[in-house]
Amino acid sequence: MTSTTAFSRVDTVPTTTTAPTTTTVPPTTTVPPTTTAPSDAYYQAAIGKTGPQLKAALNQIIRVGDKLNYDQVWTALKATDQDPNNANNVILLYSGRSQSKSTNGGGANDWNREHVWAKSHGDFGTATGPGTDLHHLRPEDVSVNSNRGNKDFDTGGSPAAEAPGNYTDADSWEPRDAVKGDVARMILYMDVRYEGGDGYVDLDVNDSVNNGTQPHHGKLSTLLRWHAQDPPDAFEKRRNQVIYDSYQHNRNPFIDHPEWVASIWG
Repeated sequence: MTSTTAFSRVDTVPTTTTAPTTTTVPPTTTVPPTTTAPSDAYYQAAIGKTGPQLKAALNQIIRVGDKLNYDQVWTALKATDQDPNNANNVILLYSGRSQSKSTNGGGANDWNREHVWAKSHGDFGTATGPGTDLHHLRPEDVSVNSNRGNKDFDTGGSPAAEAPGNYTDADSWEPRDAVKGDVARMILYMDVRYEGGDGYVDLDVNDSVNNGTQPHHGKLSTLLRWHAQDPPDAFEKRRNQVIYDSYQHNRNPFIDHPEWVASIWG
C-alpha cells in the first residue's frame, strides 16, 4: 500500500472450530448509502470514447490507487461486504447467506477469500496486485469456494452443495441469479484493469470454459448476458463506493456506467 489512511492495523485472523450462526438473506436488501459517488470528473478522460479507446482510457483511470497485501484483504472484506441488516455479518457471494465477520478462516464452516477471477488463470496467486484486488475478491464459504475452484463461468450443471441456486459441472460454475451481474462486472473489471502495462499480468476475457492456467477467463458471451440481466443493485454500488473511499481509491467503471460494457464488447 502507498496510503497510510486505508488501515490503522491489520486484524488477527481468528480461528474457529464451530459452525457459524447464519441467517437467511432476503431477496432484496436496502443498503444505507455511503458518500456520494464521484461525478463524471473521475471518468473525464473516458467520456465520449468507445471501443478500444474507451477501454484504454478506463485502464489509465482505474490503475491509479492503493494496493493491499493479502492479510489486509480480511479486514477490508468485513467492510465491503457487510450485511446491510446486520453489521456483525458479511454476505457470502455464492451462498447468499449472512455469516459472522469473526468466522473467517480455513475451517469447513468458515468463510474465506474467493478470487472471482481465479488466481490460477494467469498464475498471479495472492501477490499484491491482481491477487489482492478487492474488486474481484468476495467472502465465501470455504467448502463452496473449493467447489467452485478455478472454473470458468457458464450456465448449467448440477446444483452446487451448500450454495442454493448455483450450478456446476466439470469446467464451469453458474452463480445464483442475484449475483450473476456482479460476477460479470468483476471479471470485466479485471480484463480492463490488468493490461500488462504496469508490471502485472495481461488478463483477457474470452469465450472459452477451458482456460486452465492461461491469463484468460470466460465465458464472455454468458457474462455479457448476465450483465444485462442483473444490473448493479444497492449492495454492489455501496461496495464499489467503500473500496473507493476507504481502501483502493479506484472504482469498477461497469457499476457506475453499465452501458460501457456494450461500448467495449458489443
